[in-house]
Amino acid sequence: MFNQSRRNLARWFTLSMGSILVVFAGVIYYQKAADELEELDRLLYTKTRVMAAGVESEVRQGQWQVNLENVPLLGSNPPLPTTEIVYARWYSPKRKLMQFFGTTPPERLTVADEFQTIKTTNEPIGTMPSEVWLRQVTLPVEQAGSVIGYLQVAMPMTPVQESLREFLLSLTLLVPVALGMIGLTGWVLGGLAMQPIRDSYNQLQRFTSNASHELRTPLAAVLSNAQVGLLVPLDPQQQRNHLEQIVEAAKSMSTLVSNLLLLARHSGRLAPESLKEVDLTSLLKEQADFYSSQAAEKQLSLKSDLPEQPVKLEAEPDLLRQAVENLLSNAYKYTPAGGSVQLRLFTQSRQAVIQVSDSGIGIPQADLPHIFERFYRVDTKQSRQAGGFGLGLAIAKQLVEAHGGQISVTSVVGQGSTFQIELHTRKVTEEGY
Repeated sequence: MFNQSRRNLARWFTLSMGSILVVFAGVIYYQKAADELEELDRLLYTKTRVMAAGVESEVRQGQWQVNLENVPLLGSNPPLPTTEIVYARWYSPKRKLMQFFGTTPPERLTVADEFQTIKTTNEPIGTMPSEVWLRQVTLPVEQAGSVIGYLQVAMPMTPVQESLREFLLSLTLLVPVALGMIGLTGWVLGGLAMQPIRDSYNQLQRFTSNASHELRTPLAAVLSNAQVGLLVPLDPQQQRNHLEQIVEAAKSMSTLVSNLLLLARHSGRLAPESLKEVDLTSLLKEQADFYSSQAAEKQLSLKSDLPEQPVKLEAEPDLLRQAVENLLSNAYKYTPAGGSVQLRLFTQSRQAVIQVSDSGIGIPQADLPHIFERFYRVDTKQSRQAGGFGLGLAIAKQLVEAHGGQISVTSVVGQGSTFQIELHTRKVTEEGY
């Protein structure tokens, strides 16, 4: 499925970019042709003006008499062997042919006073006549404000054609190479674009599989206890035991479903209107007071290092409280009796930093990159005995990121772990930190 999507992305990317490339190459070729033709027209016009400068004229009996003896090609001077002019023609003011050089022209001038592209046929080469393209200009020659004649000159377009042919050959070779590179780039970019989707799909599969697995155990307990109660006569005490097991299994499923709903509801950044000003010092003090009794029951030492002044920021207090509770609960679960748990709050660089440290069993380095993944357990057997689903840290991470913060962990096996939450503060009133 992903490879097919990747191929489709690469194909459409290549098609779209290739179309743009072909259009761009066509525009470049058109511009190149226009520039070459403009250069040829400039050269042809210059030569025509030089020839027109050799025309001598005078008025006799009220009419202009023209002398073309000094006009190159049309005069008595023989043409140079290297001349690029194919033909030159002189027409009278009434557009009648008077003199010419080169191929025999029509007796009367019928074209307008402008540049023209003309296709002519030379002597046959073999059995096929050769076609030659010419660029022609017809220039009216004026004397004292009156037109004394028309000079028509033509040059071959062979240099322009050869230049454009070479340019077209270059484009023909380069465009397929560019299309190949575009296709390769589309394949690579398609892979990069599909990678987050692939990761999300794999994560969804793992999530579905893990959630189904976690629900299967309490459902099996409910089913087995209910079946025993229905099939086998039980005394009141046994019946009570089975009902208690059903209740515990139902509570376990309810907790799991609640956690899954919490993850689903807060998958992105929180809306600004849902935030309010929160005093972290007061919130964490309440947390420390609440968990002090639990620490005493488990023979743990809870130490809190909180500032005297308030540390305020914009947050959703219930969700932020849930994130800290998950970290404290996790620390209590995996810290043996006689150990200690520490809750700290301080500020640095306009950030509020919350640390939850414990002297528990620690986390192996190989597991550190995965501990915030849903349903991930470092020690599956011990996690189940502690009553965990592997969602507490994932929920804490998601809730912190929903506030625009980040969470990290450092740990040494056998010495303990430290979880750190960093939150951006809009307003910090604490002094001395």
